[in-house]
Amino acid sequence: MGFGRGKVILLGEHAVVHGYPAIAVGIERGARAEAKAAARDRLLVPAWDIDVAPDAQSDEPLARAFAAALCLYEDRPPLEVRLCVELPAGAGLGCSAAVGVAVLDAIDEALGIERSRLALAERALPWEQVFHGNPSGIDNSMSALGGVVIYRKGEALQKLRPRKPLQLVVGYSGESASTKEMVASVARQLEAEPARMRRDFEAVEILVRNARLAIEAGDTKALGQLLDLNHSILSGWMLCTTKLDAMCRAARQAGALGAKLTGGGGGGCMFALAADPKGAERIAEALGDGAFFAEVSAEVET
Repeated sequence: MGFGRGKVILLGEHAVVHGYPAIAVGIERGARAEAKAAARDRLLVPAWDIDVAPDAQSDEPLARAFAAALCLYEDRPPLEVRLCVELPAGAGLGCSAAVGVAVLDAIDEALGIERSRLALAERALPWEQVFHGNPSGIDNSMSALGGVVIYRKGEALQKLRPRKPLQLVVGYSGESASTKEMVASVARQLEAEPARMRRDFEAVEILVRNARLAIEAGDTKALGQLLDLNHSILSGWMLCTTKLDAMCRAARQAGALGAKLTGGGGGGCMFALAADPKGAERIAEALGDGAFFAEVSAEVET
């Protein structure tokens, strides 16, 4: 069974696309896939009522991504791949990357190919490019590897070891958004106001550096404050919505140490940092249906 994790970007989304660092964590919700030899190539996602053949020219992104994935394999039989997805799509949790990693992992298993999780992450990048145009690479890396890492585009992952597990609560706004469009929006702002945006990117990098220290020291109070500051910068880039802001406020009022949107923005998900599992329960109750708990530790697969 192939598996790809979802991810939460703690700090640094969008800045990471432009060469600045971000901190991301893998979560145990994601996508699972099973591949088997069949009469024709076929990708099935029953929960989404999708049944597609690979087609590089299709209007359906999954058909194009499936074609990109199958192009990586030579001398193979036709394959049927069946997917079970546990994440909302277009919500900032790395759903497309989780699906891509799960599909490639399942195909490897069906063909008897042994591959490291790091190599699997690299092979999933063309899949991500179908959905996001110019992805940073962080989603496919976290989907394959998990753990807590600092990521900078073009550099190796730096593994972090939290002094204690991070207690996160993820909430879904119900609003879908295109990461590709949000990335393009930030790029337009950078082109129009390069000095302001570079200052903001540098501010985010300082937050990331301080967050690393807080995570390794187990200082969750300081980490929560840094999350709130990063959320303010993202809001200044017009990436937040009224619903996401309201959810972040509700989480803080329920005792969260900090809360912010995660991923591309324009909708999707936010998350909150809780002091302990009981606090996480209170925050999840305040966020309502669809909120879920994710405890994050330091383990990274190789």
